[in-house]
Amino acid sequence: MTPVQKLAGLAVLILGLMASASGVTWRVQDWRMGRQLSEQLSVQIAAHQGQLDVITNEAWRQQKAEQDKRLATEQKIAVQNQQHTQELSDAQRKQALLRDRLATADVRLSVLIAEDSASGCNVPATTGAVGVVHAARRAQLDPAHAQRIVAITDEGDNAIIALRACQAYVKEITN
Repeated sequence: MTPVQKLAGLAVLILGLMASASGVTWRVQDWRMGRQLSEQLSVQIAAHQGQLDVITNEAWRQQKAEQDKRLATEQKIAVQNQQHTQELSDAQRKQALLRDRLATADVRLSVLIAEDSASGCNVPATTGAVGVVHAARRAQLDPAHAQRIVAITDEGDNAIIALRACQAYVKEITN
């Protein structure tokens, strides 16, 4: 081997060692950067997990508050429903008693008979101490008609009770 070849071989060897050293340097730097990136990622993940925990806890708190509110509303509505059911039952009992009394003639329904002023009926200009109607003539209703009138008023009473129950329900759920 000639000295030039030896020198060229030595140059190639030096260049190879330099390239190898450069590769090792890059690998060390790559390892350090990887470690730094890994640490940064761990910090970011921990921060993100903390945020998720806060959001989850707030969601659970809100859900619990809504459940408590719904439960309180349901309990109030149940109490109101019981009150309205009792009111309806009392009204139906009173209506049944009135129908029975009408049927047994304990009570008679009557109406005022309108007087025609052209017929010469004398009605005083002032009222007396006993009542508003003076010498009013009354006509008793046929028991069947009285029963129908009572049935109509029963339906009206039931409708009013049901309407109040609906209004109370709507008021409760909108508050």
